[in-house]
Amino acid sequence: MFEELKFSLSLGSDNHSGVHPRVMEALQAANRGHAHAYGMDELCQLATVEFKRAFGPEVEAQYVFTGTAANVLSMATQVRSFEAVICSEQAHLHLDECGAPEKFLGTKLWPLPSRDGKIAPEQCESLLQRMGDQHFSQPKCVSLTLPSEFGVCYSLDELREWRRFTKERNLMLHLDGARLANAAAFLDVSLEDLTRGVGADVVSLGGSKNGLMGAEAVLLFTPAAKQAFKFYRKQAMQLSSKTRFLAAQFYAYLKDDLWRQIAEHSTGLARDLEERLRVNHPDFKIALPVQSNALFVHVPKTLLKDLRERFFFYIWDSDTQLCRWMISWDWTAEHNQKLLTAITEVKTCSTLK
Repeated sequence: MFEELKFSLSLGSDNHSGVHPRVMEALQAANRGHAHAYGMDELCQLATVEFKRAFGPEVEAQYVFTGTAANVLSMATQVRSFEAVICSEQAHLHLDECGAPEKFLGTKLWPLPSRDGKIAPEQCESLLQRMGDQHFSQPKCVSLTLPSEFGVCYSLDELREWRRFTKERNLMLHLDGARLANAAAFLDVSLEDLTRGVGADVVSLGGSKNGLMGAEAVLLFTPAAKQAFKFYRKQAMQLSSKTRFLAAQFYAYLKDDLWRQIAEHSTGLARDLEERLRVNHPDFKIALPVQSNALFVHVPKTLLKDLRERFFFYIWDSDTQLCRWMISWDWTAEHNQKLLTAITEVKTCSTLK
């Protein structure tokens, strides 16, 4: 079946990869007999145990289908229409949700300038000077992306400083963790350290970018975050009837720390590729520190078109030929070598033209 289709390698996104074999096995194992719907089945109970082991006893995990839904619903219980969410100007929440926060929550987004996708508490001061002013949207939430959209990680100290700041100002702290596992692998900490440990109120936990199939989760840590979440999820059309198939995937992902194996693998290959580029192809300039499974590379203009035809990737800035290369869970050391060989071949062809 599907023999006529051509499945090629892609650096475009970690969404381009398939489903991890252990996750697929869990789906197949779940596909037997009948089970209660809407999260009232035994598989959901097993997954809950794994979530609490990985993120701490207070966590409440709720499933959704998309990262957009995870990000927006994370704030639904606490952010009202006259309130505002502070984020980076590079945040997925701001650039890639098609206005979903504004439409669904009615809230305002306040994007702050960043160099590497990270923002700092001192940047918020001017936005907090009109608290209580009825003419001004009221800051309510800070949303941080970890790793940032440029693949750079906040340190634990930076996250703790954000928690201190948000607590002092009575602000909610949200983490967009579409690739949270890669941050944990780079920082060599646990998932609990990066979430409950730094005092996050709510976290969007990515699944699809990490070897799962159409499965994302919202992690709720505080009573305010948990209050009435299930009703907002239902209204947003994100309540799955056959929830066991979402739970089975996260059970496999968290069980025996498969998440860490996947993250260490993809992050390690990204850093290996960075080093080999520096040594063998110094004209491919690494733009930012490689702290996850993302490389941002300035590709020589004369090589861009031909290389992109062999390995698809996105051009982040056409003026500087800044490109993003995303390493998926199923990328291998052999794929790194194929890419480096392709670079050499493209250079040779360019010289002969």
